[in-house]
Amino acid sequence: QIQLLESGGDSVQTGGSLRLSCAASGYPLSSVCVAWFRQAPGKEREGVARIYTGGGSTYYADSVKGRFTISQDNAKNTVYLQMNSLKPEDTAMYYCAAQVGSEYDCASGSAPNFWGQGTQVTVSS
Repeated sequence: QIQLLESGGDSVQTGGSLRLSCAASGYPLSSVCVAWFRQAPGKEREGVARIYTGGGSTYYADSVKGRFTISQDNAKNTVYLQMNSLKPEDTAMYYCAAQVGSEYDCASGSAPNFWGQGTQVTVSS
C-alpha cells in the first residue's frame, strides 16, 4: 500500500510558476511509476506527466511539454512537478498517482493503483 500526499497547489497569475510535491509513504519509490493527473471542472481527467523512478524515464502530455518537469528525490521519497509558464488552462485539481510495476507499464500509461487527495492549482489571467 502506498500513501500519497500532494502539496504545493496555489493561485498564481499567468506566466507564474509552482512546484507540486507528492510525498509517498508505506513503500519506497525505487521502482514505481508515479504520475501527475489533473482534472478541471466539467472536464475529463488528463494525464500530465509521469516518471519511472527505477530509471528516471519521463513522459509528458503535449499540452505541458517544455513547461512542466517531473523529477524525483529518492532520499525524501518524493516526486515533484515543476510547472513554469502557467496558463489559465492549467487550472485544475492536480492528483499524484502511483503504480508498482515495470518501466514498460509506465511507458504505456497503465492505470495507477494508488491515488492522493489532490491539490488545487488556479491560474488567473
